[in-house]
Amino acid sequence: MQNREMGDLAGSLRVQGRVIYALLMREVLTRYGRHNIGFLWLFVEPMLFTLGVAAIWTALNSVHGSNLPIIAFAITGYSSILLWRNMTFRCIGSIQPNLSLLYHRNIKPIDIYISRLILEMVGATTSLIVLCVVFGFFSSGITWPENLAELIGGWMLLAWFGMALAVLLGSLSEDFEFIEKLWHPAQYLLVPLSGAAFQVDSLPPRVQALALKLPTVNGLEIVREGFFGSKFHAHYDVGYTIWFNAIMTVVGLLLQRKMSREVTPE
Repeated sequence: MQNREMGDLAGSLRVQGRVIYALLMREVLTRYGRHNIGFLWLFVEPMLFTLGVAAIWTALNSVHGSNLPIIAFAITGYSSILLWRNMTFRCIGSIQPNLSLLYHRNIKPIDIYISRLILEMVGATTSLIVLCVVFGFFSSGITWPENLAELIGGWMLLAWFGMALAVLLGSLSEDFEFIEKLWHPAQYLLVPLSGAAFQVDSLPPRVQALALKLPTVNGLEIVREGFFGSKFHAHYDVGYTIWFNAIMTVVGLLLQRKMSREVTPE
């Protein structure tokens, strides 16, 4: 009996894997096509944005509350913004244009979300890795990460936040059209508060406590401590960030489940 249950589980996982892979390929072709550099835009686009911000910061000799290399500071900060911001944009309002896919018995709304979230995570992560490697080899303004495991841990917390927020807002947007309209100005407010352009240690103590209420600030502080090591005095609360992400994940999945029961394929 147990072997049969394990076989059923393995079969279900294989089907799920094929569904996600097919949706990934469809999303890549739909979004980037087969022309020019095709799917390479997946990480070239965020790279260009991050490089543009880093160039502007360097040209203006911007102050970010520390003596850390400005290029490395900009790369770690704005790569994290693209990670969670693009995830939410790709999930909000994504079910209605793809209702025809739901005629297939094995495709559910959550599969559409998962495929898009994987693409955005791959794109932002590849962009960060390529930029770090290129500048690490050819520039003295950026060093190799001092604690790679800590950097990865902080990056995963940021990705978890982005995925949970994307599923939550994506599910709500199917019932409430104003979610999409509200998110545009809201994300512009979140960008300067996300920790990308400042170091928590440079803020007044009272402001530090408020800044650490945002999971993005905690995750980014961990990323930068892993990257800069002893040169960076980090402030973060891993337990708070995990609980915040976990609660938002549960709420998002419950809303997604409710939405998937009500949506009707066309």
